[in-house]
Amino acid sequence: MKMKTNENLLVNVSVMGSVCQPNFQSLPAEPYRLDSNGNPFLLPSWGSVVHNVSVGDSAFGWEADCIHPGVSIKYSNETGNRGLNILSCVGNEAIIMSGDAKNAKGFVTGKSGRFSEQVIVHFPKKIREKISINDKILIKSIGVGLKISDFENVFCKSLSPNLFNKMNVKISKNKMNIPVAHIIPEHLIGAGSGLTSESGSLHIQTADNSEMKKHKLNNIKLGDIIYIENYDSSYQHGFLRNAWAVGIIGQTNGPRAGYGPGITILMSSKINNAKPKIETKANIVNYISFIK
Repeated sequence: MKMKTNENLLVNVSVMGSVCQPNFQSLPAEPYRLDSNGNPFLLPSWGSVVHNVSVGDSAFGWEADCIHPGVSIKYSNETGNRGLNILSCVGNEAIIMSGDAKNAKGFVTGKSGRFSEQVIVHFPKKIREKISINDKILIKSIGVGLKISDFENVFCKSLSPNLFNKMNVKISKNKMNIPVAHIIPEHLIGAGSGLTSESGSLHIQTADNSEMKKHKLNNIKLGDIIYIENYDSSYQHGFLRNAWAVGIIGQTNGPRAGYGPGITILMSSKINNAKPKIETKANIVNYISFIK
């Protein structure tokens, strides 16, 4: 049975940010971080225009610390940026409003940054070559307030109706059957626990290679839709037996403990009213019109 929502009642409102520069903390002056074995490293991290990493690519193997695929944007002041971050939903249309790539279109693929202060947007690689730092990007945000009929206990988070309608979610035996590329056990969720689920991302812990192999997680791709067991992101992120969350892989792996591929949450419930269905094609590149 096809899922019904309140999509016709949602408000479509514009929010905007600018392409942001990668940042390094000024103090302490040493720019190095430590990997999970205590070794110092210096690698590119979140922010800017990433020309050679896109949704659909592997989340592993890059010489990077949780890099964002595509383009990262934020607003110039904290309260305005909070509005950009909360109202932007995965699958929303994005339009470049200034610079050499003006009028080019893309779509939101995630939220991230140190405390999820950036929104991640996909544009084709040819368009990325024309984008500059500080170029303005407008997002036609719609999705906040999304509700699923007969599943009032499911909280939608950063989920556009455009994406939800293409995820092929169905009802069977009073449960939502959700196609996902991977199932993540709760003990592999690291950084992000305790933060708000409206804009705070989670990270998969990848330092234990045996656990990654056991759960077949070494082939995660950027843009994959994933299911987290026994995890509640209804308001904040945290462990809860029989709860569940569904999210999208928004950024790459990193060498720090607790900071593997990043997840933007799309749905969550405190009760056992969903069932994951493994589907290798459960990736945003197969749901939204996509050009690399």
